[in-house]
Amino acid sequence: MTEPVTTPPPGCPAHRAAAQLYGPRFQTDPAQVYRELRAEHGPVAPVELAGGVPAWLVIGYRELQLVTSQPKLFGRDSSRWNAWPDIPADWPLRPMMTPVPSILYTEGAEHQRRASAIGETLGAVDPYELKKYCERIADRLIDSFAGRGEADLVAEYAHRMPLLVLCWLLGLDDAQVPVLIESLLAMLDGGPGAQEASQRLLTVMLELVEAKRAEPGADITSRLLVHPAQLSDDEVVRDLRVLLAAGHQPTAYWIANALRLMLTDDRFAASLVGGRRSVGQALGEALWEDTPTQIFAGRWAVRDTQLGGQRIAAGDLVLLGLAGANADPAVREAGGAAAEGNRAHLSFSHGEHRCPFPAQEAAEVIAATAVEVLLDRLPDLRLAVAEHALVWRPSAWVRALVALPVAFTPSTMAAGAFG
Repeated sequence: MTEPVTTPPPGCPAHRAAAQLYGPRFQTDPAQVYRELRAEHGPVAPVELAGGVPAWLVIGYRELQLVTSQPKLFGRDSSRWNAWPDIPADWPLRPMMTPVPSILYTEGAEHQRRASAIGETLGAVDPYELKKYCERIADRLIDSFAGRGEADLVAEYAHRMPLLVLCWLLGLDDAQVPVLIESLLAMLDGGPGAQEASQRLLTVMLELVEAKRAEPGADITSRLLVHPAQLSDDEVVRDLRVLLAAGHQPTAYWIANALRLMLTDDRFAASLVGGRRSVGQALGEALWEDTPTQIFAGRWAVRDTQLGGQRIAAGDLVLLGLAGANADPAVREAGGAAAEGNRAHLSFSHGEHRCPFPAQEAAEVIAATAVEVLLDRLPDLRLAVAEHALVWRPSAWVRALVALPVAFTPSTMAAGAFG
């Protein structure tokens, strides 16, 4: 059992009615927590992570843009965190914070070098070939449960779809999907096995790089190894782990959250049988209302500064509240809704560390194809439990369902029969 962190010093945000970013209440209704924080503290609020670890949560749209656009004030290198002396070695969230030499924690010219390699390599993916492969994977997965008349669209579909596509893009073997899913979930849930899961993923990436050095292929890994940025094998290994986690989890939960919306919201229910609201609209609304990455960790204050009316000390942890910023009344219509078609959400973050545009485009192809093919194949898809019975994952980082049970008319017709 993880020991609590020692009591923070006076002046730390944990001493000023910090809200807990864990527990049943936050897990069930984080949006209400964000509303209360905004009402009490404004756009930047004192919060507490599991184990009593203090941080600042940015839930103001403008403030989040400022934090992500000012690397000289808010840096990405977590080695400057002033709380490290009090963090237990077995703290379950440690894998998300530990300063490792990956693209996540680099800054300045070094970040530009590695980010350009990732962006250019992803940009070389043929979008038409990607779309066709996504359709094949979606059909293959649906074939595996279509005859039963029931399925869990999280475990059997949303988790597997983007990971199988990523395996193809990176040059990984499909047989590794089960252990990859288990490791990714353990790492992001922040449970007892989080650190071991993080190491397992690193081992898989190391084996992949060694294999592609010996026998290159038409995949992202092979292209990264010969990119003009001249990444070392260790750099490629670590950046591939980032690419795998960042590509899988948000895309998987984007698919699941959009499907939940279409199955539970009357405005979208008609679209299951060809109504006016499209899959694209559901995907867009899911990013505004239930963005898969709700909090990103994070930034660390380079020096003492002010942000959103709060005094931020040098080395303080500043969490990017993407979901909270998306809900900022300053960027909402009078009724509190996001304008239809508005893509100015912060779900892919902002600034130089945002999700690269080619990665955003690939994620949208994967997510849109997954939803479209599913609804085409199973047009009478319906939720198999009451909406209130759906359970959200106990994670501070993602807004994600544990399961999405559905029912439908069984079909023994395989994908090939659809031409």
